[in-house]
Amino acid sequence: MVNLIINGKEIEAEEGSTILQAAEKNGIKIPTLCYNKALPAYGACRLCIVEVSQKGGRPSIQASCTYPVQDGLIVQTDTEQIRKTRKIVVELLLAKCPDSEVIQDLAKELGAGKPRIKLKNEDCILCGLCVRMCKDRMNKGAIGFANRGNKRVVVPAFDTQSDVCQTCGACDSICPTKTGIKFEKITENEPVPILSEFDEGLIKRSAIYIPYAQAVPNYANIDPDYCVQLNTGECKICTEYCEADAIDFDQKEEIHNLNIGSVIIANGSEKFDPTALHEYGYGRYKNVLTSIQFERVLAASGPYEGHLQRPDDGKVPTKIAWIQCVGSRNENSHMPYCSSVCCMYALKEAIIAKEHVKTVEPTIFFMDIRAYGKDFDKFYDQAKNVGVRFIRSRVGKIKEIKETGNLELFYVKENGELEIEEFEMVVLSIGLTPTRDMVDVTDKLDVRLNEFNFIENTGMSSIQTTRPGIYVCGPAASPKDIPETVMQASGAVAGSAEILSEVRGTEITEKVYPEEIDVSGKKPRIGVFVCHCGINIGSVVNVPEVVKFAKTLPNVVYAEDNLFTCSQDTQEKIKEVIEEYKLNRVVVSSCSPSTHEPLFQETLRESGLNPYLFDMANIRNQCSWVHKDDKEGATAKAKILTKIAIGKVRLLEQLHSISLDVTQKALVIGGGLSGMTAALSVAEQGFEVALIERKDKLGGNLHRLAESVDGKKISDYLAELNDEINKHPHIKVFTNSAAKEIDGYIGNYQTKIFNEKEKKEVVFEHGVIIITIGANESKPEEYFYGKNKNVITHLDFETDFEENKKVYQKLKNIVMIQCVGSRDEKHPYCSRVCCTQSIKNAILLKELNPKMNVYILYRDIRTYGFYEKFYQKARELGVIFIRYEEDAKPVVEIDENRMVLNEKGLTLTVEDHVLNQEVVIYPDKLILASAMVPQEDAGKLSQMLKLPLNEDNFFMEAHVKLRPVDFAAEGLFLAGLAHSPKGIEETISQAKAAAERACSIICSDEYMSEAYIANVDLDMCAGCGMCVAVCPYGAPELLWMNGREYVRINSGLCKGCGSCAAVCPSGAMQQLGYKEEQTLAMLNEALEGW
Repeated sequence: MVNLIINGKEIEAEEGSTILQAAEKNGIKIPTLCYNKALPAYGACRLCIVEVSQKGGRPSIQASCTYPVQDGLIVQTDTEQIRKTRKIVVELLLAKCPDSEVIQDLAKELGAGKPRIKLKNEDCILCGLCVRMCKDRMNKGAIGFANRGNKRVVVPAFDTQSDVCQTCGACDSICPTKTGIKFEKITENEPVPILSEFDEGLIKRSAIYIPYAQAVPNYANIDPDYCVQLNTGECKICTEYCEADAIDFDQKEEIHNLNIGSVIIANGSEKFDPTALHEYGYGRYKNVLTSIQFERVLAASGPYEGHLQRPDDGKVPTKIAWIQCVGSRNENSHMPYCSSVCCMYALKEAIIAKEHVKTVEPTIFFMDIRAYGKDFDKFYDQAKNVGVRFIRSRVGKIKEIKETGNLELFYVKENGELEIEEFEMVVLSIGLTPTRDMVDVTDKLDVRLNEFNFIENTGMSSIQTTRPGIYVCGPAASPKDIPETVMQASGAVAGSAEILSEVRGTEITEKVYPEEIDVSGKKPRIGVFVCHCGINIGSVVNVPEVVKFAKTLPNVVYAEDNLFTCSQDTQEKIKEVIEEYKLNRVVVSSCSPSTHEPLFQETLRESGLNPYLFDMANIRNQCSWVHKDDKEGATAKAKILTKIAIGKVRLLEQLHSISLDVTQKALVIGGGLSGMTAALSVAEQGFEVALIERKDKLGGNLHRLAESVDGKKISDYLAELNDEINKHPHIKVFTNSAAKEIDGYIGNYQTKIFNEKEKKEVVFEHGVIIITIGANESKPEEYFYGKNKNVITHLDFETDFEENKKVYQKLKNIVMIQCVGSRDEKHPYCSRVCCTQSIKNAILLKELNPKMNVYILYRDIRTYGFYEKFYQKARELGVIFIRYEEDAKPVVEIDENRMVLNEKGLTLTVEDHVLNQEVVIYPDKLILASAMVPQEDAGKLSQMLKLPLNEDNFFMEAHVKLRPVDFAAEGLFLAGLAHSPKGIEETISQAKAAAERACSIICSDEYMSEAYIANVDLDMCAGCGMCVAVCPYGAPELLWMNGREYVRINSGLCKGCGSCAAVCPSGAMQQLGYKEEQTLAMLNEALEGW
């Protein structure tokens, strides 16, 4: 090592290094333009000059990039002489290249003003970096210097286009002026930019890149198609810059052999490429984007950092059109199926666009809005309410207006008139296609594909492939959204767990944590991490200012801001900071603790800290989202919220979870399809199950269904399911029974099962509960249902058709009315199954009698996914579809003069939008697609278990996407129609998902409960019982000991709500994590200065 002095500071440097390198390693800045680690030092720009001397010697001016370090060397980087010289040099450079922003910034930094000599308006400072890069690193020599003096230039040989240039762009990337190399002067080859896959081609990326900000693992990738080293053997510049020495160009592919018992195919889907649809101009018109590209435009981590703008000119668009079914529901694109997700993401994008820019006018062109999921119709209504315009039409073509970049859309209105409307941006709602490797994957696994090249399933289940032991989930099976995918994924895990139950746990390696650091008695050392959350927080709250403020607060020894604090690389950074700064408390100011607190607590535990020495300030939900129009106020509030969290965490104590014994049995309430499926799955995984059904037999609504839409006999499937359940040694079936009383908590429930027929009671102990009480078909109050026997529901028809096919064969007119009791004020949701059921029954009727007139009166046909093919089949068979509006429903009257099947005739009148006139039909049978409604006793069970219901009285899951089969209360799970209306396949998937979630608890003989529970000081407790009265979970218990009453908290029941602590008159009850002194500290921090 060499010892020298730079600016009066003694430093060590490696022998052979230069002054510039030594300065850089010690954080001393020396300006330079021509220096680059990838090339030998050159000293051409003369900006890196410094004064160099030996002790007692006369200083000289030298280029720091070429001057080697020496023992005893004295270096000055910022003397008056050096500053003047640099100023002159940069003034000359600025005169030569006045438009270079890099040189402008450098001139400003060095204090150089407007050049005193004539401007040349060139773009090259003749540093030679590009020449040396091309020759020395790329081994091409496509460019070089020509001429002398003021005529000196960089050109290809003989100033003609070079045939050795590989358009790698190395010369352009190294150019310090950043004004851009003019490749057309160098080569006839046109450079092709590498487009970012993550940002959907909206911006460029390099050949070595990190896929996206939150990539896991957060490592750089080298693109073998574009890497110069991998293609030519040259370059390797990246190895010069990688301080971790992590780049290994000799790395070879490794093959690992795994011994497995089951396979789950989850390779997803791909997006449809609309380039081939020339009528839409995608790929030719820059302001025509796909829906995925628009998602990236809106994303905080996207190419425009969440700012809504057009790709071609950066202008904020006002009129934006969404075109639905691009690639979907289209025989010409070989995608006749519905992609299931497009309608809802278009609604979401339109709403978010309005939130980003209030002046935006979104328009959605559609055929049918398929808002078939739970609460989807409410979201549809929300879109209407915020001003999204809906036009029922398929756009014929798009034409660009070259002068403005705007787009003309040609479409036909419902009255048949051609309309041409101008928009500033168009979003194509593209569908989902099978992955390109799907055929290869399935060939290797020996499983079949369906007609659309998605994984084929067998039987009624959507997760079972054609090969036993191999399961499928997500869009690999069929297009679907996030909740369905998460449910199906858990369902697929259940399938694997069933066949692997005998070897459960044999491959597990227990996670080892470092020994917990005892912080008791130690002075708080708090670290604060403030999140931008992309632009969710950062576009409203001045995050750096919050960090600066946090650093001023007592006991805060470290604070920083992060783009995404929840990302994996930030978790590693937090661990490093905890160790480096000896932190014993951590505060994260970011988003919702309910979703992210466990992540940060795990990071603390992995660092050796107790996970409860942590707090979160929710500066997103409680701040930036609600104060997005008041940035100054939001920043001030974020400071206060952060200060409150710091005040609380300062007083936090080490807490520990409590181990609870687990009864390894399950209770399933409801014996329909979901209950039977869940019970069988739990039993197949090796656990005892009690299955309760209030009726005299299992099966629920399956008894009223004849066959599935694809022709599978429901009765055969139900018989098989019944047989498996009745023969299974782990399943106890209780028919004619109900749960009379349920006591206990996760892992330790006790249920009194009462047989209403035999008047007997059985007590069953279990660790988990799965709610599968189903739903019912509503009884319509309109269209003379119940008053005329020829007016029936679809479930009525299923039975009637099986028994009276000969009667139906003679009928002339059958009308089906959709959305009877659904999508109205009383039931503002879609019942999901009705459209498919109507189409199935319509096909049955047309196949029975092709001459029969079958009408379906609808608002939107919602045959999502592969059900679309049955819609197409119905149309091909001649089923007549007539659309009606909500405010112009069909009118049905009794015809006193006509008799049909021994009943008075019916006359139906409806407005036909195609004919633009009223149509009168005389139906022989009127079949109503009536709403699916929750069970009447859902409320009773909700109160018994203290479970939430939504506005429609269906049970409410913990999180619609992250925990779609869990309740917020631990140990309780949900499946089937009790959750929301759904078909047989979805019900089976969700039931298996609930079973798997339940088994994840009972597969262990212990469960670690939360540490945030109530705690009683027995010396202060007066045994008044007020806490017992207010607790919604029944956690406090009054006991008698030593001649007096006192309260004990059942840690398994306590959810840490704090109600008991709030009412305790003596202060004996304290909420751990929210003790009185901690809560008062939070209040003091909030109110300080008021």
